[in-house]
Amino acid sequence: MNEILEDLRESILSGDRARLQEQINGAIEAGLDPVVILNDGMVAAMKEVGRLFECGEYFVPEMMRAARAMKDGLAILKPSLQRAALESSGKVIAGTVQGDMHDIGKNLVCMMLEGAGFEIQDLGIDVSPAQFIDAVRASGADILAMSALLSTTVLNMKVTIEALERAGLRDKVKVIVGGASVTESSARQVGADGYAPDASQAVALVQSLIAQ
Repeated sequence: MNEILEDLRESILSGDRARLQEQINGAIEAGLDPVVILNDGMVAAMKEVGRLFECGEYFVPEMMRAARAMKDGLAILKPSLQRAALESSGKVIAGTVQGDMHDIGKNLVCMMLEGAGFEIQDLGIDVSPAQFIDAVRASGADILAMSALLSTTVLNMKVTIEALERAGLRDKVKVIVGGASVTESSARQVGADGYAPDASQAVALVQSLIAQ
């Protein structure tokens, strides 16, 4: 079993999507517990991807290849996980704020979070405060993650958080922000609970906020 899981991890680290899909199908056919495949194989690999990114051995292209492989693998494993009644790590709503059409960073964060066992509701780009509020109210999410690339749209993070307050939802969800134009300082100014400069740190931030 250890050899199968190690092969899975190596395929994710290298971003070999086709090989990973074959390995997951093979592991399922061999009778491996899908939760073990996920946690000890796939999630462990994504943790290593995060570590390699943090220490400068991996860059965004390598991280994206690994995250895409993970996403493809999850699609194959999901039916088996549902049958195993896997408990979610938490629910995250994500979106790029109103007026901003950029989504590469957000997509990577979503893939990394999904790889860490979180349920993701990706609202896409140009998301209005009302759309964020409707999603929070309907889903009971633990975390709302907002992204902005343009400096002109960072203000819409504050607008959304203020709208959450008016809707009586601010104390029901933790808000994290990120994006090229967002800093630790601006995150505090808009009223967010946390800021992450990259996808790897976003996963750690979400995990820490849910653990509180």
